[in-house]
Amino acid sequence: MNDASMASLIEKAFVKGKPKAIVLAINCPGGSPTQSALIAARIRRLADEKSLPVYAFCEDVAASGGYWLATAADEIYVDDNSIMGSIGVISASFGFHGFLAKHGVERRVHTAGTDKSMLDPFRPEREDDIVRLKDLQKQIHDNFIAQVKSRRGDKLSGDDLFTGEIWVGQKSVDNGLTDGVAHLVPKMKEIFGDNVKFRYLGQKKSMFSRITGSVLNQIEDRALWARFGL
Repeated sequence: MNDASMASLIEKAFVKGKPKAIVLAINCPGGSPTQSALIAARIRRLADEKSLPVYAFCEDVAASGGYWLATAADEIYVDDNSIMGSIGVISASFGFHGFLAKHGVERRVHTAGTDKSMLDPFRPEREDDIVRLKDLQKQIHDNFIAQVKSRRGDKLSGDDLFTGEIWVGQKSVDNGLTDGVAHLVPKMKEIFGDNVKFRYLGQKKSMFSRITGSVLNQIEDRALWARFGL
């Protein structure tokens, strides 16, 4: 999911049928912080322009980039079993230099610029690369924290909210990351009355794209969910 693929869908949601509110149904274990930031910023811009409230309802997981998306809402609701938080930054890779050496394979890389081959998985890990990576991660983490604080403000409570920790259901309400335990339809009826009408918009994938999706992308996707035991 990225801002380019979601842009027209989000724009349509804010204008089609003259809505009284926008509801986000989120089930996301994470992803690109940049894309999460872009999508959330687009939602907030439209919400301010149209003076519409935004509600988020989180399903299995709204963690890391998924929680960043949730902060675009004015109010965030969860199920008792929803996994929330993971406000941190992660980078994972593999090291293959031992495998290459064992099989007599020599890797040859030539660069203009001493740092063009940072974190090369085919050579031993360098301490300088780790220091640089940590610095980059800190910058993104600080941006994530700023986003959460700007959107949740005085609702937040607790000392370990930004350590990458996760919470389930009511615990996320207690520390101010979310606003309550509630489900989409009954909560919207509670707010807007029993005659409220819903218009559902979502991404559609062709049968071909579902069948031929990249194996590596599928593995990466499963790895993201597996971090939360799902």
